[in-house]
Amino acid sequence: MALTELLKYNMKYKNIREEELKNKVGADWFPDFDTTEIIGNIDFTVLPKQDNLFGRIPLLWAEAKTGDFDIAAMFVQLILTIGKARTFDKTLPPAFLAAFDFKKIAFVPYINIQDIFYLNDFNWNVTPSNHDTKEFKLIQERIQTILKQNTYVYDYINDEKDLITFIKNNIANATNTSKIKIDKNNFTPIYLRWLEIIKPIIDVNWDELKKANIFDNDFYLADLFVDDRDTQTIDDDITIRDSLFVVYQNQGYTIAKENIKQMFDATIKLKNKETYIQFWKRYKRPPLKEFQDYIIERRDLLVPQDIRERKGAFFTPRQWVELSQKYLTDYLGQNWQEEYYIWDCAAGTGNLLAGLTNKYNIYASTLDQADVNVMHERIDHGANLLKNHVFQFDFLNDDFSILPQSLQNIINNEEKRKKLVIYINPPYAETSGSLKTTAKKGVNLNNVHKKYSDFLKRANHELFTQFLARVYIEIPGCIIGEFSKIKTLQGSHFLDFRNNFLAKIENIFLCQADTFDNVKGKFPIGFKIWNTHIKEKFKKFNADIYNEKAIFIGNKNLYSYDNEKGLINQWIKNYDHNSRNLKVGELSVARNDMQNKALCWISHKADRPLNITLNTLIIDCIFLTVQSSIKATWLNDRDQFLYPNDGWQEDYEFKNDCLTYALFSGQNQIKSTEGTNHWIPFTEYEVNAKEKFESHFMADFIKGKITPQQSESDLFVFREPKPNYQVPILFSDDAKEVFNAGLELWKYYHAQNEVNVNASLYDIREYFQGRNDKGRMNTKSKNPKYTELISELRNKLNLLADKLKPKIYKYEFLKE
Repeated sequence: MALTELLKYNMKYKNIREEELKNKVGADWFPDFDTTEIIGNIDFTVLPKQDNLFGRIPLLWAEAKTGDFDIAAMFVQLILTIGKARTFDKTLPPAFLAAFDFKKIAFVPYINIQDIFYLNDFNWNVTPSNHDTKEFKLIQERIQTILKQNTYVYDYINDEKDLITFIKNNIANATNTSKIKIDKNNFTPIYLRWLEIIKPIIDVNWDELKKANIFDNDFYLADLFVDDRDTQTIDDDITIRDSLFVVYQNQGYTIAKENIKQMFDATIKLKNKETYIQFWKRYKRPPLKEFQDYIIERRDLLVPQDIRERKGAFFTPRQWVELSQKYLTDYLGQNWQEEYYIWDCAAGTGNLLAGLTNKYNIYASTLDQADVNVMHERIDHGANLLKNHVFQFDFLNDDFSILPQSLQNIINNEEKRKKLVIYINPPYAETSGSLKTTAKKGVNLNNVHKKYSDFLKRANHELFTQFLARVYIEIPGCIIGEFSKIKTLQGSHFLDFRNNFLAKIENIFLCQADTFDNVKGKFPIGFKIWNTHIKEKFKKFNADIYNEKAIFIGNKNLYSYDNEKGLINQWIKNYDHNSRNLKVGELSVARNDMQNKALCWISHKADRPLNITLNTLIIDCIFLTVQSSIKATWLNDRDQFLYPNDGWQEDYEFKNDCLTYALFSGQNQIKSTEGTNHWIPFTEYEVNAKEKFESHFMADFIKGKITPQQSESDLFVFREPKPNYQVPILFSDDAKEVFNAGLELWKYYHAQNEVNVNASLYDIREYFQGRNDKGRMNTKSKNPKYTELISELRNKLNLLADKLKPKIYKYEFLKE
């Protein structure tokens, strides 16, 4: 169907939901772009499909509405959404903003409205969708003129050709003119990026320059003080011009230092001009006028790379140091480093403090004197710290009386404590306890472990919680900015800690743990800002998420789960698994979190087992499916499986889909060599078996020939309402697809020579895949037909899992 006919047929997209509207607009108008990614709370994003040097830069952010809406109101809501989350600080803004509804779509260049985000004393903490707030009306008033002069509006039907042309000429070829402004808080982090990307392409002998006391930071400052046409901006400013040792001109660098410039009379060229251009497209040069003198005066913050890299100086990755300081600035204000004191009491060699500007307010302590020596050496080479503020201190053992007197004065003064930021990335070591984890020496051999055991309870086996406990108890009222695992917020073992650690969580961002040096595993690390002066128990927070390149990719709700009905293990144990009914297998019931989902399986010999009987079969299959069907990622690693609401009980399709998934899941590890296989979902006739099956239990159960029953003698007592079952079972189309794929696999297996007629899915996999010399099943088979059939089964199973996912959240087995 032609696009025009399609649009007329849709009647300007009438009578559809917002999600469907966004999907249709993306498919109809932006087919050559990626419109699937969600950035924060923005309704609709357009990105290029191809990555570049800095990742994918958004081309368009849009507000979507069902109906026929006022264009200005839609743009105001979008602006409030962006401003509230400060999305423009978390990822590079797009070239255009847009607003669309059933009838029309409007575009405005981002650069025309970006100054709104820098309004002084504006309250962004309002609900964007509330059109009655004074903030909404103020923004609406401010953008009326801008929209009249700079907005492009297109009717989907009447302006079809013009809209296609606009997208082709503007969105497809968008260059981001809304650059990041350079100020006193970000000029150091930008320098760190510059070192990685620009320094390597400057064609110069750095060793020769060092002999003349010319360093890489001099070239960086030369880059800063040009405009977007690479023209010097300091001709009229004698102070700044005289302060630069290197200037950028004629697409290269010139040494400007009078006593040595004759040694380097030639222009220093770039090896790759395109990389240079692409890097500086991200930033607005020169720096903001009010910060230019400050940046020149504080060139000492731009410490040469070889000094910073000594002895693991990047333990906390550079991108997270930069981002954490950005979050502290957002919370505490532009001048926070002048107004607040900072103590990193787990400083190592001090890299977390790189980029901070006020050395008179910074303290750094570490366990090892060797690390203190490294920091002192760095100070000798220009690091922005004071030697008498850098000291050896065992935070988990030593008394505060040995701290520098100036720091003691802050800690002992109630008002000054409110201006103290404990800024740390503490160690993550833990003791083994009763679990099979790696015990680290010293975790339970310190004074904090002994002194605050009642406060910490089960959280006492973690070093980082010991740091938090001492800070909370002995430095009350301070601000804490800390990197750590999020188990303190979500873990069931940390309930007592949450009950005692009463502080307001002000902001959180999440990143992947394996981006940190020497940290293995796929789980989230959170940077959390706590205000310990405000006493409240953590319940829920909507955290920002960043990928490994520190690009903002969305949000995630974090829950404490403390007020929930219970966890999934409590739910499953409410059903009687000890009846005298036929036992068909065992269900391994281990932990309640996504991290340990692989410990849930069905077999004849399970760990921590519950018996699977006729009466509990569907319940146990729901339990297995809920824990197995959703893929574990680094982001959901700490999510807890919960005691569900009652909605699932009358949803027969959901229960039957779960039965299907459990029958064909890789977590179904029933082996016919360990007991009778009651899990064959087909008859002998369907698979052309050579002999009769030992058990027809599953095929008969599906056909309704055997059903769960309540015994008059109460042998089958349910502590939960007895679940209803559909007899016979009617499967959904997606479930039927899985059965069909499974049937083809069973038929192919039974067509082989010398097969086990009672083979389970696990047995069939073992038959074709074999085992290695260590006795483990191989992950692949050399049989191409089997590979084709098992791949098809897994594909259909994945599609069924996708269908089940929304209901798993709907029935609150997991929380979004």
